[in-house]
Amino acid sequence: MKTLPPALQAHLDDGTTTLAWCWRITRADGVAFGFTDHDRALNFEGTDFEPESGFTASEVRAGSDLSVDAQDAEGVLSSDRITETDIIDGRWDNAEVELWRVNWADPGQRVLLRRGAIGQVRRGRVAFVAEVRSLAHVLGQTVGRTFQASCDATLGDGRCGVNLEAMIFRGTGAVTDLLRDRRGIAYDLGGLSGTPCG
Repeated sequence: MKTLPPALQAHLDDGTTTLAWCWRITRADGVAFGFTDHDRALNFEGTDFEPESGFTASEVRAGSDLSVDAQDAEGVLSSDRITETDIIDGRWDNAEVELWRVNWADPGQRVLLRRGAIGQVRRGRVAFVAEVRSLAHVLGQTVGRTFQASCDATLGDGRCGVNLEAMIFRGTGAVTDLLRDRRGIAYDLGGLSGTPCG
């Protein structure tokens, strides 16, 4: 359960509200962008939020399991800071997204409702739809190397270090028995004496 700042809670309890949605998007190159559905520019935490940017957000798709929550942010290419070229080049892929609910009459009254990252971006002629995934998507990413009984490098690549062109690892023969997937017994390999990893 999210706790609201006392001033914002008092504003909500008043019954007449002046609320706006604000999105702050920080790309992987560190450039931050702010957008709001309000008709005036807002500013907080060092970010200018561009008014009437055309962003709209769908409902959040969530499940009771550990699947990634998601919602769509749809927008028109009306901001000169969002170019079709940048979308095609993937500069917005995996950008960090913050969704704020802000009292536009007093931006100090605000609450961070969601954090996530931009996933798939679909585009049309004049509009785009960006999937905003929850932070749970990070749990499904492979980070670092996997340590296991067999080598996790690809035979012959830079990490493996085996030169497959070396004569010690080359030979011609016949496979006579298959032991299991990718393993077998071969004979008459022309004196092959080295054994590469993997």
